[in-house]
Amino acid sequence: MADRPPVIAAWGAGVDSTAMIVELAERGEPIDMVLFADPGAAKSATYAFIPLFRAWMSERGIASEIVRYQPRNFKHWPPYAGIAENMLTNATLPSVVFGGGSCSQKWKAAPQDAWTAQWEPARRCWDAGGRVVKLIGYDASGRDTQRYHHAVGCEDPRYAYRYPLREWEWSRADCEARIARAGLPVPPKSSCYFCGSIKPDEVLELSTEELRIIVLMEARAKPRLRNVEGLWRKPVLGRRGATPRPGSITEFIRERGLLSPAEVDRIIETAPLALLDFQAAQAAFLSEQRVPMGRWLDDFHRASDALAEDHHHGTEIPANSAPNRH
Repeated sequence: MADRPPVIAAWGAGVDSTAMIVELAERGEPIDMVLFADPGAAKSATYAFIPLFRAWMSERGIASEIVRYQPRNFKHWPPYAGIAENMLTNATLPSVVFGGGSCSQKWKAAPQDAWTAQWEPARRCWDAGGRVVKLIGYDASGRDTQRYHHAVGCEDPRYAYRYPLREWEWSRADCEARIARAGLPVPPKSSCYFCGSIKPDEVLELSTEELRIIVLMEARAKPRLRNVEGLWRKPVLGRRGATPRPGSITEFIRERGLLSPAEVDRIIETAPLALLDFQAAQAAFLSEQRVPMGRWLDDFHRASDALAEDHHHGTEIPANSAPNRH
């Protein structure tokens, strides 16, 4: 590294960035650090893949770190961690649903930059007037081409961005094939499980807990929604080859029976109010004494599991059942 700038790979734990790292490693090209920014709401299949691939990298001498955005100013709210708890706290949906930018800057790029700012090789490089090489896994598809053209015009005095997949003209299919040839499982598409860009077939693969959070998130935000129905914004009718779907992922969950109608109704009717009660109760305490949002969500899932089990055994479920509110 003494005679070249340090090289960092931005790893999303999805297909493209994983294939990029695999191919660069096999070519013997240097990667000094791989950073994964954890938003706290990646798909469960993604979290299962992360330790597997980190072990693969470690065996080849490639260092990796997991970084996270750390919320600090909670005002009168219970402390929260991760983007899902942030959305539930503020009774809103990701900005992309409302036509805004993606969540990547706050939850992915910023924590990677903050970590790199404390990394000694980067500091030495910058002190010498150089730029850290940052590897980005944009492939040659139309969608990533748009992202590439948007990014390539942005000059950064700290980083020289490189896009290896585009140099090689690799498609997503090429990336999947490369991962398979390395003897690795092909990871799922990298995104939060409640991202407004998630496809119907991806929803079918989500866990019960992830589906419950989607229902709760849409129900919590619904009183404030004006021009969108939910995380999918507007219904898609299925014309011109598009996959039909409602504007609300909750309705898709209900239509496909991914959760029972009784459970969907119970979450919508009781959980947002229970969450409001929890927030109001915690506001009476000093910030360091408040129970974290994650604790309430643990109770929410435990109560939901118990009620689902009772329903399975034919026990009558009270309509107002909800997790512990305080």
